[in-house]
Amino acid sequence: MTDPAGSTPHPSVEQVVVALDAAGDRVVVRHPDGETTGAELLAAIHRYARALAGLGIGTGDLVAQYGPNRPDALAVRYATHLIDAAAVYVSAPPGADRRAQQLAQIDPRLVVVFPQTAHLLPETTAPVVAVGPVAGVPERLDELAAAQSSAPLASRAHLADLGTVLSSGGTTGIPKSSVRDVAAWAAAVATPHRPERRQLASGPEAYLTQILVAQTLIGGGTVVLRDDSDPAGLLASIEADGITDLFLVEPQLVALMDHPDVARRDLSSLRTLTHIGASAPSALRRRAVERLGPVLQHTYGASEMGIVSALRPADYDPFDPFDPERATCAGTVLPGVEVRFRRDDGALDPAYGSIEVRSPAMAHGYRNRPVEQAEHFVDGWYRTGDLGRLGDDGRLHVLGRAADCTLVDGRLVTPTGIEDTLMRRPDVRYAVVVADPARGRRIATVLPWGAGVDVAAGRDVVAAEHGRAVADTLVIVEPDDLPLTEQGKPDRAAIMALAPS
Repeated sequence: MTDPAGSTPHPSVEQVVVALDAAGDRVVVRHPDGETTGAELLAAIHRYARALAGLGIGTGDLVAQYGPNRPDALAVRYATHLIDAAAVYVSAPPGADRRAQQLAQIDPRLVVVFPQTAHLLPETTAPVVAVGPVAGVPERLDELAAAQSSAPLASRAHLADLGTVLSSGGTTGIPKSSVRDVAAWAAAVATPHRPERRQLASGPEAYLTQILVAQTLIGGGTVVLRDDSDPAGLLASIEADGITDLFLVEPQLVALMDHPDVARRDLSSLRTLTHIGASAPSALRRRAVERLGPVLQHTYGASEMGIVSALRPADYDPFDPFDPERATCAGTVLPGVEVRFRRDDGALDPAYGSIEVRSPAMAHGYRNRPVEQAEHFVDGWYRTGDLGRLGDDGRLHVLGRAADCTLVDGRLVTPTGIEDTLMRRPDVRYAVVVADPARGRRIATVLPWGAGVDVAAGRDVVAAEHGRAVADTLVIVEPDDLPLTEQGKPDRAAIMALAPS
């Protein structure tokens, strides 16, 4: 939504309100507890907005939620925006001490917790309120809201004010939280009108699905929420709910496409299955297209910079023969996004180097993390730390973390390249490679087809394609299951711990 000149975005919460008002009695959110119409969600937003304002929340304040994937968490979120306060769905790294440090660093004015997420709440000096009964938290925001009017409340949001803080997963250390004003968040969730969209959003915590949900509601579609990413459940939901759009991290994609229910479920409603979280070996992409059809979409982005590029489903179809240039890329840079490359000597390069990004949807920095902010946010650009190149066709190729990509005997060796080599073997179902520079080695975690992986043969094929020096420093481990983070991504620290010291 823009002004008549087409240049100024409306705050995202105003777009949500307009969409929910238009939806009326139509169901806009399906969830494990039932269904919620546009009118019901909008009424809850207005009640929660008045309750939050009654607690003194307003411009510049940050409201943090340990939010479940439920309508009340959405209502509190949009109510916060409506009164021009900032919102953050807090991630939940393992360990109460880490969560306490994370919350102290975010420094919220108020913390909201739910019965489903009460176990995540660490010790904090910030005021805490609950939505639903939570032991040890006497003040009930839902009860305060129930006493309020659901009549429309005029938006107080201003584009230049603090709008949204995005919490990263924090696979190592304390999660960083990137900051956007209201205008940047509006750009991050901008989406076309798509009333036919039925978005399946999976995971127990709202921070994992917040952008998908906002885009779907603004676009006039319907959100289907799940508490887990169990592949059988996801496949059943695609069939039963007529899902058009699904968003998975790479290990979840592998679990879904290899599940036996793929062959018996009706997946014809699916239009786009977006996978993120890794550069995705071409062998994996080929298998996904073969099993799921021309619905695969690969995007490159991060919480700090939003979505940078996309390889659309049409770019995969037809894919015979499989084009290696296309099958290893992150697609076309999106309109309004700028990408440039920096060489090791600090100079800019037109087509190769460490990737830097600038866009209207990008964060402005980190909340209370000055060292990391100075390292990554420089002169209006975000320095990703990823190595990439621009192909002759203009598509972006993300090669991996720059620190994980090395020249060996004059050849560039990347984790994704080794993963692809291993996954083209008939005994390797999935491979994740993690660099261990402190020990001068790489660790390949492999999941087998059938009985097991021939480790010696795997090392030989790596030697043939990447050189004997690479194969000799490659440790191949075969765990029962791939260690994953709460986001479902490969847990790099846990994978490194699997290898013998």
